[in-house]
Amino acid sequence: MPVRKPKKSTRKVGRPKIQIDYETCEKLASIFCTQSEIAAFIDVSLSTLDHDKEFLRIHRKGIEIAKMSLRRKQFKLADKSAGMAIFLGKNYLGQRDTQEFDIGENVQEYFKKIADAIEGSDTSPA
Repeated sequence: MPVRKPKKSTRKVGRPKIQIDYETCEKLASIFCTQSEIAAFIDVSLSTLDHDKEFLRIHRKGIEIAKMSLRRKQFKLADKSAGMAIFLGKNYLGQRDTQEFDIGENVQEYFKKIADAIEGSDTSPA
């Protein structure tokens, strides 16, 4: 009895691979687009992107580029805006506004009189 060789199938099995435009993804991430927004823009499901290691790497890179760009603009603005300089000082240098309150003796006496009056006017039924 002759041995039959299995016929080779010319059809591919499974879904066709989705082509993702990584350059577009990086550009979108560099303006702080979320993964969900990018998925909607390139018309693929979010779970498809979540399982694509190259996309995740590209998205992280794009977000870091966006942060650098924003930081650069903030530093430029700090030259002209005292408010921005204060913001950057607080966030990057740990600077803080300190407020000191000095309660004078007159104020302390006033509160003591109020406390005494409240205690003296306590008329609880016996």
